[in-house]
Amino acid sequence: MSDAQIVKRGMLRHFLAAIAYRTQKALRDAPEGFAGFDAGGGVRTPHELICHMLSVLGYARTYFIGGEFTRPKPEDFKNDVSAFHEMLGDLSRRLKDGEQLNGITEEILLQGPFADVMTHAGQLAMLRRLHERPVPSENFIFAKISADNVSMEQPQPERPDLDWSPTNK
Repeated sequence: MSDAQIVKRGMLRHFLAAIAYRTQKALRDAPEGFAGFDAGGGVRTPHELICHMLSVLGYARTYFIGGEFTRPKPEDFKNDVSAFHEMLGDLSRRLKDGEQLNGITEEILLQGPFADVMTHAGQLAMLRRLHERPVPSENFIFAKISADNVSMEQPQPERPDLDWSPTNK
């Protein structure tokens, strides 16, 4: 693997960790019933979003291992969130270990499936606001995100917005 590829894969691993951090930020202290919250208009529920995010990452993994990834159906929210983080971990390990990508580049992984999943992490945060339990804001520049941590166990905000309130827009 070239030095440039090592750098690209390091950035991708950090991006996966940022996805884990932002997803858990949106899910942390979510109110009862949030997983099934229906915002209307055909918007996916948070549970459906987690399963979709898992599916998109599973699709990305096929560029390492081949085959197909079967779309998961929402069953148990906690288990599905855990499976999502396991998939983040699997992808992160494959990137770290230098496994060969087949038919795709690191840049396309970022612009396609990885960016798509980050967008959905933002949708989870928006759904929290619509569910009337908004996620407190923070300065993400100072977030303690580590490429080695894509687990459900994410740190608390390092620099929360001290002036934040649920009514701030």
